[in-house]
Order: sequence, then structure tokens, then C-alpha cells
Amino acid sequence: MRLAEALTARADLQRRIEQLRARITANARYQEGEEPAEDASALLVEAEEALAELRDLIRRINATNARLDLGADGTMTDALAARDVLRLQHSLLADAAAAASGGGVPGFRQMRSELRQLTALPVGSLRARADETARELRELDNRIQQANWTNDLEGESGSR
Repeated sequence: MRLAEALTARADLQRRIEQLRARITANARYQEGEEPAEDASALLVEAEEALAELRDLIRRINATNARLDLGADGTMTDALAARDVLRLQHSLLADAAAAASGGGVPGFRQMRSELRQLTALPVGSLRARADETARELRELDNRIQQANWTNDLEGESGSR
């Protein structure tokens, strides 16, 4: 199984567990003289099995990420951390530029007695940095996705 397939399987398992949670809570109590639509105990067993499967899959994904060398980006774990920080940095820079530019608030005065709004940050420079960060993020994300589709999941028993 490729790492990308394992990531998709993880997302599917997480969705399935959330669906089971909703079904369990919907059927955990029922009115006297009626039957619940589903057996909450059986659903709970199914959810616990899915959780065990998810735990194993996450462990294998993490082990793969820790050993997978992406060259200049370090391990996959290093690259994922860098991607998370680049996303935060881009958001910070874009929000700062929007706020400094007025973000929809007109910069003119209606009357001479009103105080003018001034920008405390260099908008053009912030936008340029945000664009550069977005480019770095795209490039790193492409390298991560390529590695996901070209590397096998750790702990495979020779199958595929």
C-alpha cells in the first residue's frame, strides 16, 4: 500500500468512526415499548474495532513519515512540520496585508474633523512575502504529494 493510499484509508476510517458515533448516540436510548433502529452495543463493538484499525494505521503512517528521507526537506515529518508553518505564515501575512490596506474600510474622510486612518505596515511588501510563502508552500506540498504516491507504507508484509 502506498503512503497516499494509507492517508486516504485513514480519512475514511475517521469518517466511519464519526458516523458510528452519531449512530451510537442516536440509538443509545429508546422509548419503552419501542425498539431502537439499531443495536447500539453492536455499533459500539464495530466502532472499537475501527478505532483499533485506525490506531495501527496511524502508527504505520507515522513510522513511514519518520523514516522517509525527502532530501533537502529532511524527513517527511520535517516536511509536514514545515508545510504547517508555511500555511500559518501565509495566513498571517495575508491577514496583516488585508488589515493594513483597510480591508474594505474606506480610507477617506467624510468631514475634515474626522481623523485619518494610517497604515502601520508596508502592504506591498507583505503581499509580496505572502505570495513568496504561497509559492514555497505549493512547491513543498507537491514534493510531499509525490513522496506519498511513490513510497510504500511502513510495516507492509510484502503485499501489494
